[in-house]
Amino acid sequence: MTFKIKFWGVRGSIPCPGPTTVRYGGNTTCVEMAIGQERLIFDAGTGIKMLGDSLSGQGGVSAHIFFTHSHWDHIQGFPFFTPAFRPGNFFRVYGVPTPDGMTIEQRLHEQMLHPNFPVPLQTMQGIVAFYDLEVGEDIVISDIKLRTRPLNHPGEAMGYRMTWQGITVAFITDTEHFPDRLDGNVLALAQDADVLIIDATYTDEEYYDRQVSKVGWGHSTWQEAVKVAQAAGIRQLILFHHDPSHDDSVLDTILNQAKQQFPATRSPKKAWKSA
Repeated sequence: MTFKIKFWGVRGSIPCPGPTTVRYGGNTTCVEMAIGQERLIFDAGTGIKMLGDSLSGQGGVSAHIFFTHSHWDHIQGFPFFTPAFRPGNFFRVYGVPTPDGMTIEQRLHEQMLHPNFPVPLQTMQGIVAFYDLEVGEDIVISDIKLRTRPLNHPGEAMGYRMTWQGITVAFITDTEHFPDRLDGNVLALAQDADVLIIDATYTDEEYYDRQVSKVGWGHSTWQEAVKVAQAAGIRQLILFHHDPSHDDSVLDTILNQAKQQFPATRSPKKAWKSA
């Protein structure tokens, strides 16, 4: 048995299909982790539609779907996840209630109401349970240990750390760095991880732009991602949640610059698999 990671959507904010985004992909956030005998899915951006297509024709599909938060680019693909409509499949959904108390079930239900969508959440007969997580709650699924920590993002978000048979992967998306220090919650999730998947939406130049500053928008830069990787002693860094305006050539440049500072940096173009 192995630990596998496949990236079905690596973009933030809005899908960006087209000839200049083919290599990195244009779908919004969705990551699949096959850990031992369990399948964990993180977020349901438009990438989850492609994940669902890959499961087409399989019966008795089981997975745990974890949401970092319920902003549009992390839930917009959920109504198109066709395996969830099939009786006999088994999907369990997890998320932290929003600051105003709305559960992840309520948020997903809301986006599938008229006039947004033609059929309601209740038609998804493959969804067997919803679970409300508490901020900072630790979870165990089979022999997988999940640690959670809050992230610095408008409306709040959750980061996850998965540990299985000595392998640790941290998933930290939609978080904004602090100007004077590294985020203690981010470091706790990333510490000594084999793989760190982390928000690298902007460049420092974009983030601190005097005319269109991104300060307060809830996202970090690839330069800050490298600082976290160096401080946490991680083994491999994967830059994630790319800005939709960054085409393949821009991301190639960012990747090469990041490698100069942290050689064990890679893109999410290909799946990752434990040795």
